[in-house]
Amino acid sequence: MRNSNVERLLSSLLGREKTDALFSTLNFPAILADWEEGTVTRAELAQAMNMALFEGLLARSPNARNYTHETVADGGTVFFDHGALRTVLWPHNGALPPGEAAFARILRPLGFRINGRYPLDKLGMTGRAYAHEDAPDEIAQFFVSELHPERFSAAFQQAVTAVVGTSRDPLTPAAVTQLWELERDGSLPIEAAQALLPVIVGAFARQHDVPGEADYEVLLKESAEMAWIATEGNAFNHATDRVVDVFALAQAEKDKGRPMKTEVERSRSGRVFQTAYRADVVSRTFRANDGSLVMREVPGSFYEFITRKRMFDQGSRNWVIDLRFDAGNAQGIFKMTANAAA
Repeated sequence: MRNSNVERLLSSLLGREKTDALFSTLNFPAILADWEEGTVTRAELAQAMNMALFEGLLARSPNARNYTHETVADGGTVFFDHGALRTVLWPHNGALPPGEAAFARILRPLGFRINGRYPLDKLGMTGRAYAHEDAPDEIAQFFVSELHPERFSAAFQQAVTAVVGTSRDPLTPAAVTQLWELERDGSLPIEAAQALLPVIVGAFARQHDVPGEADYEVLLKESAEMAWIATEGNAFNHATDRVVDVFALAQAEKDKGRPMKTEVERSRSGRVFQTAYRADVVSRTFRANDGSLVMREVPGSFYEFITRKRMFDQGSRNWVIDLRFDAGNAQGIFKMTANAAA
């Protein structure tokens, strides 16, 4: 199915070839089967943003790209369940709003609402899930985590300030106005949506300057997650394919020699099961003590798989997919970027 508004938005941002590939790859929400030419709803813009962010993840992760291409070649598709990003709840964050606030101002006008809070105490973080009000089961959720530097050493906090203190705000005044109008009206003219889309997609990136290598070393000793933020910023940490049987998939990928997580994570509810590839290794630039630039291999983004069982919803008196997350699962999945840290 091709919603012409979503198609126009993606074509203007990514070009025809990538847009066609995304429509052939990803599930498409049934709610978007009906549209008004030239007027972009919040759900349409949310779906376009999600599709563009998924494409960006594939560009950064060879493992994700290979899996996706194989899936499509075999006649399958990807059910985009959720994307995850990391933030830092710290007052010394340059021009970028601290932590989750930098993305709540984007997600809320697009129709996303908080769908759960998850303490990630072993990592010194807190996670929050955002589900879309108009199609929570079909528009990919966001799992936004905040790191709490105050839970770490004074040296660590100084390094955090040195790294993120140069952050820029990616939202232009025009984008802020367009998001306000979208939240007020629930839609935007196609021209305004086309102007807004690259700005909000660009927010999912690193906003601070090249990190110092000495600061990175300090961060890495106490938090692989903060070290990851130092090089990757607010880019998608991972994107997730919702599959029927994650256990069978995990074994099949191991048999192919793929770098899979050893065990599948199981939620306390017994309804959510997750596994992932280990993070792809990428080369990133650092500033040495003498001011010169040096390259170093670090963990990048990765690809996750999830199986969600149904639960009986007492409010609607119906069986529904369990869209919740699990703190234990999340902390296990986050280790996929720690194993490659060096």
